[in-house]
Amino acid sequence: MTITAVNTHVGAKPILIFPACMPRSLEYLRKALAEGRDVIGSSSLGLDPSRDKYPAWLTLPYITDPAFAAELKQAIDDFDIGGIYTPNPVVWYFLNRMLKNLAPGVVLVNTSPADTELHGYRAALQQTEQLLETSLPLASNIAAKEAATTIELAALHRHADVIPGMCDHEKLRALCEIARHSRSGDIVEIGSWWGKSAFILARLARLYQIGKLLCVDPWSNQHMVQNDERGMVDIVSAQVDADEALVVFEMNLLPYNANHVNYLRLPSVDAATRYRSDTNVNTPAFGSTDYSGRIAILHIDGNHSYHAASADIASWSGLVLAGGWIVVDDYVWPYGDGPQRAGDEFMAAHQDKIDSAFVMGSALFIQLSAPLDGNA
Repeated sequence: MTITAVNTHVGAKPILIFPACMPRSLEYLRKALAEGRDVIGSSSLGLDPSRDKYPAWLTLPYITDPAFAAELKQAIDDFDIGGIYTPNPVVWYFLNRMLKNLAPGVVLVNTSPADTELHGYRAALQQTEQLLETSLPLASNIAAKEAATTIELAALHRHADVIPGMCDHEKLRALCEIARHSRSGDIVEIGSWWGKSAFILARLARLYQIGKLLCVDPWSNQHMVQNDERGMVDIVSAQVDADEALVVFEMNLLPYNANHVNYLRLPSVDAATRYRSDTNVNTPAFGSTDYSGRIAILHIDGNHSYHAASADIASWSGLVLAGGWIVVDDYVWPYGDGPQRAGDEFMAAHQDKIDSAFVMGSALFIQLSAPLDGNA
């Protein structure tokens, strides 16, 4: 056993991370250091590439080695180790059985790695089954398509949960339902950021054969200023990296592209002008995508100031087909009423062309009975 020195943190015993090079181990290391915890990395490899990432290090035999238990006990005693983190299911099972006798005061700080890894999948499946138990009645002028299968919807929930961002489950449920009651055409999203709702829309478009997804976002800190009532959103927004957000968006959506997704890195009003004149979009990441120029679902989730939300609706709503949907996200928003005012004004101005409107989760859903400017 090879040991390097470690400075213990006052008031808390060090945590041993073993094996230290697994991705979950490195994730736990980052969190532990951020919390000021003392950690010791450990591995059975002769040359572990993660060694330099740890403030302290020790080498242990493989758990199949007869000397493993004795050397682990020696390390625990020498450095007063209080807990062990391991994302390896075999190592976890082995330590879970032996620690109570080897070192009664030492605990495994994480639950079963297998249960941890599968939790999100089990939760997605359970959530889907619960949703399917109760139907969501929807007044629509478009006949419903056959619902996606349980496994298809569970996959949608699971992958959506992995992507950072905000899309509450009630809104997601409504999106799934309006997609069943959708005409064929483009899906246009105003405000995509990391791509959570973009993934949902892209997947629903494929499940219900609606059309292709166009994402519109300037990915610019300048365009994120929303003048929310207390300035809390603007303060946080100023601290994020818009260029990085676009890279994250591309990483999240690229596996689902298949010439089915693309984006315009433009302010919404400029993008609407571009879309009206040229329905081909070409980007280095997604290649070339041809759109129909007719919108089946318009998802507005851009800048939430009243003027920006109103401009988004005004610029794009005229392209929505009869029977098409307009979704105003954050219609219920604790930081201001911009989307709500814009949505209410739109409905008041076009009552004669709205077939259905409802709020579910945080979003307003509107289905048009007739086009606003002559679309079929």
